[in-house]
Amino acid sequence: MAEKNKKTDMGTGSVKKLMVQMAVPAVVAQVINLLYNVVDRIYIGHIPGIGGMALTGVGLFTPILMLITAFAMLAGAGGAPRAAIAMGQGDKGKAEKIMANCFTVLLLLAVALTAVFFFTAPTLLRLFGGSDATLPYAVRYSRIYILGSVFVLVVMGMNTFVTTQGFAKISMMTTVIGAVINIILDPIFIFVLNLGVSGAALATVLSQAVSAVWILKFLTGKQTILKLKVRNMKLEGKIILPCLGLGLSSFIMVSTESILSISFTSSLARYGGDVAVGAMTVLTSINQLVSMPLSGICQGGQPLISYNYGAKKFDRVKEAFTCQFVTCVCYTMVFWALLMLVPGFFAGIFTSDAALVEYTAWALRIFLAGAFSVGFQISCQQAFVALDQPKTCLVMACLRKLILLIPLIFILPNFFADKAFAVFLAEPVSDILAAIVTTVTFFTFFRKMLKEGKAQQQ
Repeated sequence: MAEKNKKTDMGTGSVKKLMVQMAVPAVVAQVINLLYNVVDRIYIGHIPGIGGMALTGVGLFTPILMLITAFAMLAGAGGAPRAAIAMGQGDKGKAEKIMANCFTVLLLLAVALTAVFFFTAPTLLRLFGGSDATLPYAVRYSRIYILGSVFVLVVMGMNTFVTTQGFAKISMMTTVIGAVINIILDPIFIFVLNLGVSGAALATVLSQAVSAVWILKFLTGKQTILKLKVRNMKLEGKIILPCLGLGLSSFIMVSTESILSISFTSSLARYGGDVAVGAMTVLTSINQLVSMPLSGICQGGQPLISYNYGAKKFDRVKEAFTCQFVTCVCYTMVFWALLMLVPGFFAGIFTSDAALVEYTAWALRIFLAGAFSVGFQISCQQAFVALDQPKTCLVMACLRKLILLIPLIFILPNFFADKAFAVFLAEPVSDILAAIVTTVTFFTFFRKMLKEGKAQQQ
């Protein structure tokens, strides 16, 4: 009966009401998930005497963190929409196989990534721009975090399957529980036990472990619609390969953040030194305050779009996307205005180092000048995922970062006397260009899809 009610609600309930019910908890979950890293950085940045260097060192771990996240999304972001489509088609058994196969992939990835990153961390962090002053902090933090990466993969990969079933509040609680534990443990481990950056990493790993236990208990319990079963965990090519194909765009979107972070930190280390790299650490966290709520909004819209697409209810698909698009655009416009008005306020949240705050406030107005356009790009990009369009997703995922941003980081300094300024400028230029191309491409495809879908129904 619970499954029947959930399907009826997805297929016939008020789209706007469902969007709020699904998106609000997802946005809260994304913001709270952001706290895992942001809270660490806030506490680390305020460690007396070493806060600035320690914060810069922890920021060097960002490329590895992004890669771990990317592999989680490869399975989770690719499997969840296909599970929702299968549910919309009335095939619960296939949906459960998709979920279980994705869980197996996450476990295999955890073993491989832990082994590779643990032993290569010192070399990689040096290549990412680590100096003699910042590298020790980076290595201490990264090796502890890497040992707990299995929990990160399970939480980020499997939580998408909770949301796609319509359990947005349960999904939110997954991150709330972990974040609250992290916020409590951070000051105890960092300051009371005097563990410094090692304490911050340990607090994060323990909080993620609790979240992983919570989510697995739910997916194997009585409340869930799709149950995680051992017999479905054997990998089947026809099940897992389409999921990985669809998840590839999300993987590229996140993994290119790693290449992007390396490009930024290495260039800024060359042109601006440790203070510029430290500013980039803060800017990355602020940028996540823009992008992660957008991911939450799209996570709320994805089950509605995917389910009704599978059920061939195209009017509801159109209404769900419109709600998603308008909400994303309005959010980024408002947040962009705040960033431009009070950049020093946002910089001061992360560090008490006066020189770092001043430099970051200056860089913020350049780096995030195009943040208003991100809502256009992400809402359309994620709608391609929800509509099971892996090839187009892949192209759009490559556009902003691989085709535009990374080359611009190295090209623009050739045309400006202030080369650090030129590096920061690459971000808004690529944001605006990518938003224009992605939005035009999506609306062209969307109108054609709706027209063809309605013609088939007649």
